[in-house]
Amino acid sequence: MEHWFDFDRRIFKHFNYLLIIQLVPLFIISSYLIHEMNPYLFNKQMVYYFLASIAFFIVAFIPWRLIFWWFVPLFYVGNLGLLLTVEFIGKSILGAKRWIEIPGIGLTIQPSEFMKVSVIMMLAYLISRKPPPLQGYGILQFLKLSIVIIIPFLLIAKEPDLGTALVLLIAGYGVLFIVGINWKIWVTLAVIGGIGAPFIYQYGLKPYQKTRIHDALNKPSYQVRQALIAIGSGGLEGKEKEEATQTQLKFLPVSSTDFIFAYLGERFGFKGMTTVIALYVLLIFNLLYISAKHAQDYLIKTFAAGIAFLIFVYMGVNIYMVIGLAPVVGLPLPMFSHGGTSFIIFAIIFGILQNLIAFKDYSRYNADSKIIMTSKDEPTIR
Repeated sequence: MEHWFDFDRRIFKHFNYLLIIQLVPLFIISSYLIHEMNPYLFNKQMVYYFLASIAFFIVAFIPWRLIFWWFVPLFYVGNLGLLLTVEFIGKSILGAKRWIEIPGIGLTIQPSEFMKVSVIMMLAYLISRKPPPLQGYGILQFLKLSIVIIIPFLLIAKEPDLGTALVLLIAGYGVLFIVGINWKIWVTLAVIGGIGAPFIYQYGLKPYQKTRIHDALNKPSYQVRQALIAIGSGGLEGKEKEEATQTQLKFLPVSSTDFIFAYLGERFGFKGMTTVIALYVLLIFNLLYISAKHAQDYLIKTFAAGIAFLIFVYMGVNIYMVIGLAPVVGLPLPMFSHGGTSFIIFAIIFGILQNLIAFKDYSRYNADSKIIMTSKDEPTIR
Protein backbone atom coordinates (compact mmCIF):
# COMPACT_ATOMS: atom_id res chain seq x y z
CA MET A 1 0.00 0.00 0.00
CA GLU A 2 2.88 2.33 0.79
CA HIS A 3 4.32 1.76 -2.68
CA TRP A 4 0.95 2.54 -4.29
CA PHE A 5 0.56 5.85 -2.45
CA ASP A 6 4.13 6.71 -3.43
CA PHE A 7 3.27 5.95 -7.04
CA ASP A 8 0.21 8.21 -6.86
CA ARG A 9 2.20 11.04 -5.35
CA ARG A 10 4.93 10.81 -7.96
CA ILE A 11 2.71 10.69 -11.04
CA PHE A 12 0.48 13.57 -9.88
CA LYS A 13 3.55 15.58 -9.01
CA HIS A 14 4.81 15.39 -12.59
CA PHE A 15 1.55 16.01 -14.45
CA ASN A 16 1.51 19.01 -16.76
CA TYR A 17 -1.36 20.84 -15.05
CA LEU A 18 -1.23 23.79 -17.43
CA LEU A 19 -2.61 21.57 -20.18
CA ILE A 20 -5.56 20.62 -17.99
CA ILE A 21 -6.17 24.22 -16.89
CA GLN A 22 -6.19 25.38 -20.52
CA LEU A 23 -9.03 22.98 -21.37
CA VAL A 24 -11.34 24.08 -18.54
CA PRO A 25 -12.49 27.42 -20.09
CA LEU A 26 -13.40 25.60 -23.33
CA PHE A 27 -15.50 23.11 -21.37
CA ILE A 28 -17.25 25.86 -19.39
CA ILE A 29 -18.15 27.99 -22.43
CA SER A 30 -19.26 24.95 -24.42
CA SER A 31 -21.42 23.62 -21.58
CA TYR A 32 -23.03 27.02 -21.07
CA LEU A 33 -24.01 27.30 -24.74
CA ILE A 34 -25.31 23.73 -24.93
CA HIS A 35 -27.38 24.22 -21.77
CA GLU A 36 -28.99 27.29 -23.33
CA MET A 37 -29.83 25.41 -26.51
CA ASN A 38 -31.08 22.20 -24.96
CA PRO A 39 -30.94 21.16 -21.26
CA TYR A 40 -31.30 17.52 -22.29
CA LEU A 41 -28.17 17.73 -24.45
CA PHE A 42 -26.43 19.45 -21.55
CA ASN A 43 -27.20 16.48 -19.28
CA LYS A 44 -25.81 14.13 -21.93
CA GLN A 45 -22.75 16.35 -22.19
CA MET A 46 -22.14 15.99 -18.44
CA VAL A 47 -22.26 12.21 -18.88
CA TYR A 48 -19.70 12.51 -21.69
CA TYR A 49 -17.47 14.62 -19.44
CA PHE A 50 -17.72 12.00 -16.71
CA LEU A 51 -16.89 9.13 -19.07
CA ALA A 52 -14.03 11.12 -20.62
CA SER A 53 -12.63 11.82 -17.12
CA ILE A 54 -12.68 8.12 -16.29
CA ALA A 55 -10.98 7.31 -19.60
CA PHE A 56 -8.34 9.99 -18.93
CA PHE A 57 -7.39 8.68 -15.48
CA ILE A 58 -7.39 5.04 -16.54
CA VAL A 59 -5.13 5.78 -19.50
CA ALA A 60 -2.88 8.09 -17.46
CA PHE A 61 -2.03 5.24 -15.08
CA ILE A 62 -1.17 2.64 -17.71
CA PRO A 63 2.63 2.05 -17.95
CA TRP A 64 2.85 3.01 -21.61
CA ARG A 65 6.63 3.01 -21.81
CA LEU A 66 6.60 -0.66 -20.88
CA ILE A 67 3.87 -1.85 -23.23
CA PHE A 68 4.38 0.36 -26.28
CA TRP A 69 6.45 -2.25 -28.09
CA TRP A 70 3.61 -4.81 -28.24
CA PHE A 71 0.42 -2.81 -27.65
CA VAL A 72 0.84 -0.14 -30.33
CA PRO A 73 1.36 -2.45 -33.38
CA LEU A 74 -1.51 -4.64 -32.17
CA PHE A 75 -3.78 -1.61 -31.63
CA TYR A 76 -2.91 -0.21 -35.06
CA VAL A 77 -3.53 -3.48 -36.90
CA GLY A 78 -6.75 -4.03 -34.92
CA ASN A 79 -8.06 -0.62 -35.95
CA LEU A 80 -7.18 -1.30 -39.58
CA GLY A 81 -9.18 -4.51 -39.25
CA LEU A 82 -12.18 -2.57 -37.95
CA LEU A 83 -11.93 -0.12 -40.87
CA LEU A 84 -11.93 -3.06 -43.28
CA THR A 85 -14.88 -4.57 -41.42
CA VAL A 86 -16.89 -1.38 -41.97
CA GLU A 87 -16.84 -2.14 -45.70
CA PHE A 88 -18.72 -5.41 -45.15
CA ILE A 89 -20.90 -5.04 -42.04
CA GLY A 90 -20.82 -1.27 -41.47
CA LYS A 91 -24.01 0.65 -40.74
CA SER A 92 -24.93 3.38 -43.23
CA ILE A 93 -26.25 6.70 -41.94
CA LEU A 94 -27.16 9.45 -44.43
CA GLY A 95 -25.36 7.61 -47.23
CA ALA A 96 -22.05 7.13 -45.39
CA LYS A 97 -20.93 3.77 -44.08
CA ARG A 98 -18.71 4.71 -41.12
CA TRP A 99 -20.13 2.88 -38.11
CA ILE A 100 -20.18 -0.66 -36.69
CA GLU A 101 -23.18 -1.59 -34.58
CA ILE A 102 -22.49 -3.60 -31.44
CA PRO A 103 -24.90 -6.58 -31.49
CA GLY A 104 -27.46 -6.76 -28.71
CA ILE A 105 -27.14 -3.25 -27.28
CA GLY A 106 -27.70 -1.09 -30.37
CA LEU A 107 -24.68 1.15 -29.77
CA THR A 108 -22.38 2.05 -32.65
CA ILE A 109 -18.66 2.76 -32.80
CA GLN A 110 -16.79 4.75 -35.42
CA PRO A 111 -13.41 3.07 -36.06
CA SER A 112 -12.05 6.13 -37.88
CA GLU A 113 -12.07 8.07 -34.58
CA PHE A 114 -9.88 5.47 -32.86
CA MET A 115 -7.66 5.31 -35.93
CA LYS A 116 -6.44 8.85 -35.22
CA VAL A 117 -5.12 7.69 -31.85
CA SER A 118 -3.50 4.56 -33.25
CA VAL A 119 -1.75 6.44 -36.09
CA ILE A 120 -0.17 8.92 -33.65
CA MET A 121 0.84 6.05 -31.36
CA MET A 122 2.31 4.06 -34.25
CA LEU A 123 4.31 7.03 -35.50
CA ALA A 124 5.60 7.67 -31.96
CA TYR A 125 6.59 4.03 -31.61
CA LEU A 126 8.44 3.83 -34.95
CA ILE A 127 10.15 7.22 -34.57
CA SER A 128 11.30 6.43 -31.01
CA ARG A 129 12.79 3.15 -32.22
CA LYS A 130 14.69 4.86 -35.02
CA PRO A 131 15.09 8.61 -34.42
CA PRO A 132 15.85 10.83 -37.42
CA PRO A 133 19.45 11.80 -38.26
CA LEU A 134 20.57 15.41 -38.04
CA GLN A 135 19.51 16.20 -41.62
CA GLY A 136 16.12 14.48 -41.17
CA TYR A 137 14.73 11.21 -42.47
CA GLY A 138 15.62 10.18 -45.98
CA ILE A 139 13.24 8.91 -48.63
CA LEU A 140 13.22 5.25 -47.49
CA GLN A 141 12.25 5.95 -43.87
CA PHE A 142 9.83 8.65 -45.03
CA LEU A 143 8.02 6.11 -47.22
CA LYS A 144 7.85 3.61 -44.34
CA LEU A 145 6.26 6.18 -42.05
CA SER A 146 3.98 7.36 -44.87
CA ILE A 147 2.51 3.87 -45.19
CA VAL A 148 1.29 4.14 -41.57
CA ILE A 149 -0.64 7.28 -42.56
CA ILE A 150 -1.72 6.50 -46.14
CA ILE A 151 -3.40 3.11 -45.56
CA PRO A 152 -5.95 4.35 -42.98
CA PHE A 153 -6.37 7.57 -44.98
CA LEU A 154 -7.52 5.60 -48.03
CA LEU A 155 -9.79 3.32 -46.00
CA ILE A 156 -11.49 6.25 -44.24
CA ALA A 157 -11.83 8.29 -47.44
CA LYS A 158 -13.56 5.30 -49.06
CA GLU A 159 -16.35 5.21 -46.41
CA PRO A 160 -16.72 8.11 -47.52
CA ASP A 161 -15.43 10.40 -44.76
CA LEU A 162 -13.03 12.74 -46.53
CA GLY A 163 -13.04 15.24 -43.65
CA THR A 164 -11.72 12.78 -41.06
CA ALA A 165 -9.35 11.29 -43.64
CA LEU A 166 -7.81 14.71 -44.36
CA VAL A 167 -7.47 15.42 -40.62
CA LEU A 168 -5.55 12.17 -40.26
CA LEU A 169 -3.39 12.94 -43.30
CA ILE A 170 -2.49 16.51 -42.26
CA ALA A 171 -1.89 15.59 -38.62
CA GLY A 172 0.29 12.62 -39.58
CA TYR A 173 2.48 14.59 -41.97
CA GLY A 174 2.51 17.51 -39.54
CA VAL A 175 4.14 15.19 -37.01
CA LEU A 176 6.73 14.14 -39.58
CA PHE A 177 7.43 17.81 -40.34
CA ILE A 178 8.06 18.53 -36.64
CA VAL A 179 10.18 15.40 -36.12
CA GLY A 180 12.35 16.05 -39.16
CA ILE A 181 12.24 15.09 -42.84
CA ASN A 182 14.86 16.08 -45.40
CA TRP A 183 13.75 19.36 -46.99
CA LYS A 184 14.21 18.01 -50.52
CA ILE A 185 11.38 15.54 -49.91
CA TRP A 186 8.97 18.32 -48.91
CA VAL A 187 9.86 20.36 -51.99
CA THR A 188 9.28 17.33 -54.21
CA LEU A 189 5.91 16.63 -52.57
CA ALA A 190 4.85 20.26 -52.99
CA VAL A 191 5.63 20.14 -56.72
CA ILE A 192 3.84 16.81 -57.19
CA GLY A 193 0.84 18.06 -55.19
CA GLY A 194 0.58 21.24 -57.24
CA ILE A 195 0.67 19.34 -60.51
CA GLY A 196 -1.66 16.58 -59.36
CA ALA A 197 -4.33 18.74 -57.64
CA PRO A 198 -6.47 19.28 -60.80
CA PHE A 199 -6.44 15.55 -61.56
CA ILE A 200 -7.37 14.65 -57.97
CA TYR A 201 -10.27 17.11 -58.11
CA GLN A 202 -11.48 15.82 -61.46
CA TYR A 203 -11.13 12.08 -60.96
CA GLY A 204 -10.62 11.50 -57.21
CA LEU A 205 -13.60 13.34 -55.71
CA LYS A 206 -17.23 12.27 -55.66
CA PRO A 207 -19.89 14.58 -57.16
CA TYR A 208 -21.21 15.75 -53.75
CA GLN A 209 -17.65 16.61 -52.66
CA LYS A 210 -17.17 18.73 -55.77
CA THR A 211 -20.49 20.42 -55.03
CA ARG A 212 -19.35 21.35 -51.53
CA ILE A 213 -16.12 22.83 -52.87
CA HIS A 214 -18.06 24.74 -55.52
CA ASP A 215 -20.49 26.08 -52.89
CA ALA A 216 -17.60 27.17 -50.65
CA LEU A 217 -16.01 29.09 -53.53
CA ASN A 218 -19.24 30.53 -54.94
CA LYS A 219 -22.69 30.39 -53.36
CA PRO A 220 -22.72 29.25 -49.70
CA SER A 221 -25.01 26.38 -48.72
CA TYR A 222 -28.14 26.90 -46.61
CA GLN A 223 -26.32 25.93 -43.40
CA VAL A 224 -23.48 28.35 -44.04
CA ARG A 225 -25.84 31.20 -44.94
CA GLN A 226 -27.74 30.75 -41.67
CA ALA A 227 -24.44 30.55 -39.75
CA LEU A 228 -23.23 33.80 -41.33
CA ILE A 229 -26.52 35.50 -40.41
CA ALA A 230 -26.11 34.30 -36.81
CA ILE A 231 -22.52 35.54 -36.58
CA GLY A 232 -23.34 38.85 -38.26
CA SER A 233 -26.31 39.50 -35.99
CA GLY A 234 -24.12 38.93 -32.91
CA GLY A 235 -21.98 41.94 -33.74
CA LEU A 236 -19.18 42.88 -31.37
CA GLU A 237 -20.79 42.07 -28.02
CA GLY A 238 -23.36 39.40 -28.89
CA LYS A 239 -27.08 39.15 -28.09
CA GLU A 240 -29.19 37.96 -25.18
CA LYS A 241 -30.43 34.38 -25.34
CA GLU A 242 -34.02 35.44 -26.11
CA GLU A 243 -32.81 37.61 -29.01
CA ALA A 244 -30.63 34.89 -30.58
CA THR A 245 -33.34 34.03 -33.06
CA GLN A 246 -31.19 32.06 -35.51
CA THR A 247 -30.67 29.37 -32.91
CA GLN A 248 -33.80 29.69 -30.78
CA LEU A 249 -36.10 29.55 -33.83
CA LYS A 250 -34.10 26.63 -35.31
CA PHE A 251 -32.94 28.45 -38.43
CA LEU A 252 -29.36 27.41 -37.66
CA PRO A 253 -29.03 23.62 -38.21
CA VAL A 254 -26.88 21.35 -36.00
CA SER A 255 -26.17 24.37 -33.81
CA SER A 256 -24.91 22.26 -30.90
CA THR A 257 -22.41 20.24 -32.94
CA ASP A 258 -20.80 21.26 -36.23
CA PHE A 259 -22.11 24.85 -36.16
CA ILE A 260 -21.77 25.65 -32.47
CA PHE A 261 -19.21 28.35 -33.37
CA ALA A 262 -22.00 30.25 -35.13
CA TYR A 263 -24.12 30.21 -31.97
CA LEU A 264 -21.07 31.38 -30.02
CA GLY A 265 -20.89 34.35 -32.39
CA GLU A 266 -24.61 35.06 -32.06
CA ARG A 267 -24.52 34.99 -28.25
CA PHE A 268 -21.13 36.49 -27.43
CA GLY A 269 -20.22 38.28 -30.64
CA PHE A 270 -16.81 38.93 -32.09
CA LYS A 271 -15.26 39.13 -28.61
CA GLY A 272 -16.52 35.67 -27.70
CA MET A 273 -15.27 34.12 -30.93
CA THR A 274 -11.80 35.66 -30.63
CA THR A 275 -11.60 34.53 -27.00
CA VAL A 276 -12.28 30.90 -27.93
CA ILE A 277 -9.84 31.06 -30.85
CA ALA A 278 -7.20 32.52 -28.50
CA LEU A 279 -7.75 29.65 -26.04
CA TYR A 280 -7.16 27.14 -28.83
CA VAL A 281 -4.06 28.98 -30.09
CA LEU A 282 -2.52 29.07 -26.59
CA LEU A 283 -3.25 25.36 -26.17
CA ILE A 284 -1.63 24.54 -29.52
CA PHE A 285 1.45 26.65 -28.71
CA ASN A 286 1.80 24.93 -25.35
CA LEU A 287 1.66 21.51 -27.00
CA LEU A 288 4.29 22.54 -29.54
CA TYR A 289 6.41 23.92 -26.67
CA ILE A 290 6.15 20.56 -24.90
CA SER A 291 7.16 18.85 -28.12
CA ALA A 292 10.22 21.10 -28.47
CA LYS A 293 11.11 20.91 -24.78
CA HIS A 294 11.28 17.12 -24.91
CA ALA A 295 13.08 17.03 -28.25
CA GLN A 296 15.14 13.97 -27.29
CA ASP A 297 12.17 11.97 -26.02
CA TYR A 298 10.47 11.06 -29.28
CA LEU A 299 7.42 9.54 -27.61
CA ILE A 300 6.54 12.86 -25.98
CA LYS A 301 7.71 14.88 -28.98
CA THR A 302 5.54 12.94 -31.41
CA PHE A 303 2.47 12.76 -29.16
CA ALA A 304 2.48 16.46 -28.26
CA ALA A 305 2.97 17.47 -31.90
CA GLY A 306 0.26 15.04 -33.02
CA ILE A 307 -2.32 16.47 -30.60
CA ALA A 308 -1.36 20.02 -31.60
CA PHE A 309 -1.96 19.28 -35.28
CA LEU A 310 -5.22 17.42 -34.59
CA ILE A 311 -6.61 20.39 -32.66
CA PHE A 312 -5.30 22.86 -35.23
CA VAL A 313 -6.85 21.05 -38.20
CA TYR A 314 -10.18 20.39 -36.46
CA MET A 315 -10.43 23.98 -35.24
CA GLY A 316 -9.30 25.54 -38.51
CA VAL A 317 -11.54 23.46 -40.76
CA ASN A 318 -14.60 23.82 -38.51
CA ILE A 319 -14.32 27.62 -38.20
CA TYR A 320 -13.53 28.10 -41.88
CA MET A 321 -16.48 25.84 -42.72
CA VAL A 322 -18.85 27.87 -40.52
CA ILE A 323 -17.82 31.20 -42.07
CA GLY A 324 -17.99 29.83 -45.62
CA LEU A 325 -14.29 29.66 -46.46
CA ALA A 326 -14.10 25.85 -46.55
CA PRO A 327 -16.46 23.07 -47.72
CA VAL A 328 -18.93 21.66 -45.18
CA VAL A 329 -17.30 18.38 -44.12
CA GLY A 330 -18.94 17.60 -40.79
CA LEU A 331 -15.96 18.12 -38.47
CA PRO A 332 -16.79 19.22 -34.89
CA LEU A 333 -15.04 21.97 -32.98
CA PRO A 334 -12.65 19.89 -30.82
CA MET A 335 -13.68 19.52 -27.15
CA PHE A 336 -16.35 22.18 -27.72
CA SER A 337 -19.07 20.75 -29.95
CA HIS A 338 -21.65 18.49 -28.34
CA GLY A 339 -20.79 14.81 -28.67
CA GLY A 340 -19.25 11.90 -26.82
CA THR A 341 -16.80 10.13 -29.09
CA SER A 342 -14.60 13.17 -29.74
CA PHE A 343 -14.34 14.04 -26.03
CA ILE A 344 -13.38 10.50 -25.08
CA ILE A 345 -10.81 10.22 -27.88
CA PHE A 346 -9.11 13.46 -26.86
CA ALA A 347 -9.25 12.41 -23.19
CA ILE A 348 -7.41 9.21 -24.10
CA ILE A 349 -4.74 11.07 -26.09
CA PHE A 350 -4.19 13.65 -23.36
CA GLY A 351 -4.06 10.87 -20.76
CA ILE A 352 -1.30 9.07 -22.68
CA LEU A 353 0.65 12.31 -23.06
CA GLN A 354 0.36 13.09 -19.34
CA ASN A 355 1.63 9.59 -18.52
CA LEU A 356 4.60 9.96 -20.85
CA ILE A 357 5.46 13.34 -19.28
CA ALA A 358 5.01 12.07 -15.71
CA PHE A 359 7.34 9.12 -16.31
CA LYS A 360 9.86 11.13 -18.30
CA ASP A 361 12.43 11.26 -15.46
CA TYR A 362 12.10 7.69 -14.29
CA SER A 363 14.22 4.80 -15.43
CA ARG A 364 11.85 1.90 -15.00
CA TYR A 365 8.53 0.55 -13.84
CA ASN A 366 8.58 -2.32 -11.42
CA ALA A 367 5.38 -4.33 -11.63
CA ASP A 368 4.65 -6.56 -8.63
CA SER A 369 0.84 -6.56 -8.65
CA LYS A 370 1.26 -2.79 -8.22
CA ILE A 371 3.05 -0.24 -10.35
CA ILE A 372 6.12 1.38 -8.78
CA MET A 373 8.22 4.13 -10.29
CA THR A 374 11.86 4.44 -9.37
CA SER A 375 13.76 7.64 -10.00
CA LYS A 376 17.11 7.52 -11.76
CA ASP A 377 18.55 9.55 -8.92
CA GLU A 378 17.17 7.37 -6.10
CA PRO A 379 18.03 3.84 -4.96
CA THR A 380 16.38 1.27 -7.21
CA ILE A 381 15.42 -1.17 -4.43
CA ARG A 382 13.32 -0.38 -1.40
